Amino acid sequence: MILLFKIIIDSACDLPKKIIEKFDIDILPFKIYIDNREYKDGININTKDVYKSMRNGKFPRTAQVSPTTFNKTFTNYARKGTSCLYIAFSSQLSGTFQTGIMVAKKVKKQFPDFDINIIDSKCGSTAIGLAAKKAAEMIESGHSKTDIIETVKFYTQHLEHIFTLDNLKYLQHGGRINKTKAFIGNILNIKPILNLQNGKICLLKKVRGKKRVLDNIMKIMATRSKNIPGQTIGISHADDKELALKIKEMIKEKFEYNDFIINLVGSVLGVHLGIGGVGIFFLNKKPSN
Repeated sequence: MILLFKIIIDSACDLPKKIIEKFDIDILPFKIYIDNREYKDGININTKDVYKSMRNGKFPRTAQVSPTTFNKTFTNYARKGTSCLYIAFSSQLSGTFQTGIMVAKKVKKQFPDFDINIIDSKCGSTAIGLAAKKAAEMIESGHSKTDIIETVKFYTQHLEHIFTLDNLKYLQHGGRINKTKAFIGNILNIKPILNLQNGKICLLKKVRGKKRVLDNIMKIMATRSKNIPGQTIGISHADDKELALKIKEMIKEKFEYNDFIINLVGSVLGVHLGIGGVGIFFLNKKPSN
């Protein structure tokens, strides 16, 4: 028997609106705070508004999806008898995965037959988006729940996140690096190249100047992407679409990739990484499905 079910993500996942609407993917909103006022990400504030506040000198804060939001969403699907798959933001970067597990257990006490699977993506941004998109496409094609979950787990284990930042001040403000390092880095035009390893942000290398950064990102991609035919490449930018399009053209020149998703880094990660950052997301191993 083929079982169809609902894909749920949170707003740390980045996907173009047209894809979310096409597959009717449900999004749980993180909370955004600007000047001590609380907003629900994507509900009463959008990413462009958040970036606008940052350009005006604000330092927004984020908080995970509330237990109340989880409970309302899960209870709604449990009452309808809808099976669910929640692909959560990395547990190493947020408590949202654990909160989802906790609330799901509570809902199942009231609705014992509620069928839900929760996966720690160990990913962020468009990497989660690529996994969610693949799951939705498999549902549409009539794959079994087991196959879909196995594929999502494969994606979360083999999706690369390679990204860089234009300015270190937001990392400094968030306590990721100290003020002196941020100051020296900005003065010397030093750009970090980062990635995610086991769900944690790690520094790959530091490069001086934007051109060298992009050249180095291409070299890293050449080593890790394996030129897997047909895969979708994600490119996310922190309010610098021109740079994202430039990277797309660089990738097309060097590799045999033609399918791209280009979008904004969402509010959740954008407020920590700062304006001008850009990242690429791709598989480092060919999936069986």
